[in-house]
Amino acid sequence: MSRKAEELGESPWYFLVVKTQKRERDMRFTPTIFAELVEPLDRRRFAAIVKRHGADAYDKSFDSWDHMMALIHAQLTGASSLRALEASWNAHANAHYHLGCGEIARSTLADANARRPAVAFADVLTMIAGLTDRSTRAEAKTLLRLIDSTPIPLGQLYDWAKSNGRIRGMKAHVVYDPGRDLPQILDITDANVNDAEIGREIEIEPGLAYVFDKGYCHYGWWRAIHAAGAFFVTRPKSNMGLTVKKERQYGPARGDGFTVISDEEVEFSSKGDSKLPMPLRRIEILRDEDAKRITVITNDLTRSAVEIAQAYKFRWLIELLFRWLKQHLKLRKFLGTSPNAVKLQIYAAMIAYILLRLAAKAAKTKFDILRFSELVGVFLFARRRLAAIDAPPPTNPSRKRDRSNPNQMAFHYA
Repeated sequence: MSRKAEELGESPWYFLVVKTQKRERDMRFTPTIFAELVEPLDRRRFAAIVKRHGADAYDKSFDSWDHMMALIHAQLTGASSLRALEASWNAHANAHYHLGCGEIARSTLADANARRPAVAFADVLTMIAGLTDRSTRAEAKTLLRLIDSTPIPLGQLYDWAKSNGRIRGMKAHVVYDPGRDLPQILDITDANVNDAEIGREIEIEPGLAYVFDKGYCHYGWWRAIHAAGAFFVTRPKSNMGLTVKKERQYGPARGDGFTVISDEEVEFSSKGDSKLPMPLRRIEILRDEDAKRITVITNDLTRSAVEIAQAYKFRWLIELLFRWLKQHLKLRKFLGTSPNAVKLQIYAAMIAYILLRLAAKAAKTKFDILRFSELVGVFLFARRRLAAIDAPPPTNPSRKRDRSNPNQMAFHYA
């Protein structure tokens, strides 16, 4: 020990502590990609949801958090069976501690899929769908909500599944915010449930425009949207009786890939429908690609006909969402045959999608969502940051590189 250290009253252990602290600074903990991905899931709020629904009443050794982590892992890695999920998950036991999880057993996972209430996962989906700040909301180019449903065909093993005449299976009803690129499942029902019946359960927000197709035709619901100070944009059915009150536009107006050819204020012609007074506007457009006439109806009397027609054109965004989910997440083959297992996996798929979107935004990644999700699946348990997911692993800064010349002691003669 040096004289200076003795004067300062430092013990011989002082240098060992300093050296250890330096080593710890050089080897800082780096979470796995999976741990960073699920950071937006608030454990306290998650626990409150689980307690409210009694989701851990039957499977206390394999709680809801473990269950959700396993199902999200299955979505991101493409596990096609419970056995494959068990093997893939347990192969990374060293990464379970920081996720707050442990190893899983195939039989335990099967029991949880059958018994854990799916409504708990639905509330978790609602929780993370609201994880956007006000600035993001204000930057949305249009305050739209797209409403649609997508069929989920099921095979012969699902003998409980019902048919709607076209497919036999289930149906996922989705409300999609194109400004934030965030979907929220409204409900999962049998395939034969009418879309309008589920649409009426939506909580209407004033000032928003709700865009949906003619499957959501329900005059009472339209009136409720208007009474709440919101707008709807949809297509009328062929048997809808309408009487023209006023011509609003004379001459064509060009839009993005279409031309507005008429704009009229109308009203219901039948006596029964006239008991639901609200302003109605019928707009006809001519699509450029195939010269097809499309009729749109709305209660919005302020926006231009081109703006309203463009709002209805945004419906293709939710179709792209459905296509992406079915092609790149596990929505074609399920890890259980019970209705509850199917619902749990659908909710887990939507939660995984939103987590990917939130992570891509936070990391400011340069990749599109498809490429980003592929990289996440490959490096799910790698200890690196999401922002550097495509970078090579860093070298250990505490290990000094040998810069000496191996031939410095050799004799060389000219």
